[in-house]
Amino acid sequence: MALPATVQEELIRPQKVNEPAVIDLHGLSVSFGRRPILKNLRGDLRGKAIGLLGPNGAGKTTLIHTLLGFHHPTAGTAQIFGHDIIDHANQIKSLIGYMPERDAFIAKMTAVHFVRLMGELSGLPAEAALERAHEALFYVGLGEARYRKLETYSLGMKQLAKLAQAIVHGPRLIFLDEPTNGLDPPARLRMIKLIREIRDSGQANILLSSHLLLDVEECCDEILILRDGQIAVYCNLEEERKSNRKFLMLEIRGDQKRFVEALTNLGCDYAISTDSRLKVVLQEGIDVRDLYRLAAETQVQIRRLSYKRDSLEDIFLKAMENGYGGL
Repeated sequence: MALPATVQEELIRPQKVNEPAVIDLHGLSVSFGRRPILKNLRGDLRGKAIGLLGPNGAGKTTLIHTLLGFHHPTAGTAQIFGHDIIDHANQIKSLIGYMPERDAFIAKMTAVHFVRLMGELSGLPAEAALERAHEALFYVGLGEARYRKLETYSLGMKQLAKLAQAIVHGPRLIFLDEPTNGLDPPARLRMIKLIREIRDSGQANILLSSHLLLDVEECCDEILILRDGQIAVYCNLEEERKSNRKFLMLEIRGDQKRFVEALTNLGCDYAISTDSRLKVVLQEGIDVRDLYRLAAETQVQIRRLSYKRDSLEDIFLKAMENGYGGL
């Protein structure tokens, strides 16, 4: 499904040379009373789709709300596409879209009027906002229900309406806070499909906050993991998987003892499961082709090989165990 034409025109932009980072964090700290919530966050976020993860209380929602201007930093600041969140708050409003976790609808208002209002608040003229509201609602699949009052919508429809108001003005950065929260499997798949379409449409960057690791893994190319208000991990997801130790399950036929001796000499860790099966950990600089070379040298046949890289869950759990590793 293609984005509506006018929405797509706003989302697809040619990339500029030396374009500023999507989000720059400059020692950003936020406290509520005497309680520190975010602690000296530093780094630049440049991902096309950035997943924001962390346990409850890690500071994810506070970070989003601070970037949106709802909370004033206690120390430091941040920039969105080079615009300071304190000094250029009004300019930033037209650059960002926000899909909140909780419902924030106006009672007795129809979907098209609500989305139009959100477009106007983001800087669109009234007539353009109305036109774009119709297009955005058709895009998310609510075209036939756009004149219904939002209070009559199902949970899945309300989530789609929140997405429509987040994209109606063609933002350059879209904050999605728990977009699949409470959705049944078919509705979740539709939401994920829409998010990926927006991500792939051009220069509309996404920051996706979710407690569902699968959502982040399916949509995001980079992840930011918070722990106790600090950055535990920020990484390119695919590069992180490739750089981690590689685990393989082998099923072989031949002299297992001779083969594992060769593995030891090569520098691989291993564990024997049965007479024909073993687990192997490839160290840095060792590849699968080296195992096939060893097999040929020791006259062993590799009958089956399954290759596993760290999942997002593995990366997340390591971040919770190993402390902090910022940008």
